[in-house]
Amino acid sequence: MKLLNVAAALAAILGITSPAVAETAPARNVVLVHGAFAGPSSWNKVAGILRKKGFRVSEVAIPLTSLDADIAATKRVLAAQKGPTVLVGHSWGGVVIGEAGDSPKVKALVYVAAFAPDKGESVQALSSNGPPTEGLKAVHADAKGFLSIDPQAFPRVFVGDVPAAEGAALAKVQMPISAAAFGAKASIAAWHDKPTYYAISGNDMMLPPQAEGFFAQRMKAKTVTIPSSHASPVSHSKEVAALIEEAAKGK
Repeated sequence: MKLLNVAAALAAILGITSPAVAETAPARNVVLVHGAFAGPSSWNKVAGILRKKGFRVSEVAIPLTSLDADIAATKRVLAAQKGPTVLVGHSWGGVVIGEAGDSPKVKALVYVAAFAPDKGESVQALSSNGPPTEGLKAVHADAKGFLSIDPQAFPRVFVGDVPAAEGAALAKVQMPISAAAFGAKASIAAWHDKPTYYAISGNDMMLPPQAEGFFAQRMKAKTVTIPSSHASPVSHSKEVAALIEEAAKGK
């Protein structure tokens, strides 16, 4: 035990983490990856709660131009972390963290109303297994092949459980995603090797709650169900933050 404490002290001083320390030390770093049709600000409420609890929180601004570009942006932020880190993905961000999460710095993965493909799977293929949701019916492509949600439908289908004015404001700052990204197949599924947590959005109109439950069960994730729209980090930030904190503590 004394040797482990010395190792932990040296790791803190030098900004490194040995495997033994990484397995036992609670994570104090949290990296948040937003999804399609959203941006880093969608994590603001969750990040604020976690920072008040002493966590070092980084919100990745993924470009949504391709899966590879989003992974690269996430890996740059992970590289700057010192010590064990919880990597969190919302929606499309789940695809990204499944790839970037194989970093030795990542202690746990948290999926929030998120896709969780296995190797060789794509969002496009996973989404074709059933009829389109109300949210997907409102998604349209522009002339350059980028997808966005109809601004009139966005407040209802993406974040229907916040005041209408807040939903309309989010619609104005939504970030389109390249349609080609949805066809990219996962090459890594870090959830096979990392402790995994999942927050199902019970009232999701974008990604069916049944699909979220399938992902969570397949990953053997510790799972909570929140009575939320797709954008649970916005509408149920306390519950999402609590799950991230559990992941950080290894509970």
